[in-house]
Amino acid sequence: MSAVVKGPRPLFCSPPRGAESGPLAVPSLSVAKIGFFRVKGSNAIGSRFLRPIKAMEDSSVSLRNDCAAISGRNLRQMSTMENPTNIVWHKSSVEKLDRQRLLQQKGCVIWITGLSGSGKSTVACALSQGLHMRGKLTYILDGDNVRHGLNRDLSFKAEDRAENIRRIAEVAKLFADAGIICIASLISPYRKDRDVCRALFPEGDFIEVFMDVPLHVCENRDPKGLYKLARAGKIKGFTGVDDPYEPPLNCEIVLQQKGRDCVPPGEMAETVISYLEEKGYLQA
Repeated sequence: MSAVVKGPRPLFCSPPRGAESGPLAVPSLSVAKIGFFRVKGSNAIGSRFLRPIKAMEDSSVSLRNDCAAISGRNLRQMSTMENPTNIVWHKSSVEKLDRQRLLQQKGCVIWITGLSGSGKSTVACALSQGLHMRGKLTYILDGDNVRHGLNRDLSFKAEDRAENIRRIAEVAKLFADAGIICIASLISPYRKDRDVCRALFPEGDFIEVFMDVPLHVCENRDPKGLYKLARAGKIKGFTGVDDPYEPPLNCEIVLQQKGRDCVPPGEMAETVISYLEEKGYLQA
């Protein structure tokens, strides 16, 4: 005996071993509108062999009737990319303040900006380690690391750089809302893009840290060999060489590195930690 089970939409995976597809008799809906599979030898809805399979899409399918059946009222059709005005924010019963009390810290983003070779990633790691040792939860969004995954489709053209920064800011916003201290480390050369990021956050939750290191110092370091390639014309639009860097005008913290005096990364990190303590971010 076999049981016909309707698979949930829109999850996608292959049917399990021993499962076969087959028609499902529903008077008002065609097979093209329903995802399902047949499980041999089982009539239990909670069977561990049940797995969802891909539901065939039909542009005429609407969720309005399903929603009405659940809530007793008609809701608007699910949004698509072409019609984003239909989306509605779903409020959670556990909010940012609850998560912050659980973690005993306040969520925010520490946005470290500066030229390539200025020490952004090094300070970000030192800062994360210093906060970790104090029992605080952090996460680093490194510009290069994010381009390995989420932003792998973006180039270094101005418009793609803006999109790169926008995406990272939105992810940082989610981390901050989770009560996590997010450390974003990326060149982010243009003021307008950084200002757009700042506008996403509540007052005070966007902490801009400027790595104020002269170009010649960064170029002498050149840890990735990028300045050498840019000077040779092998990299176009490289910040500091043939593309401008716009220093912040009103950032919260400036970490300076001038001349031959090298300030240890740990000391710079402590400057940021002191700011967080002063502003109350290391307690709920």
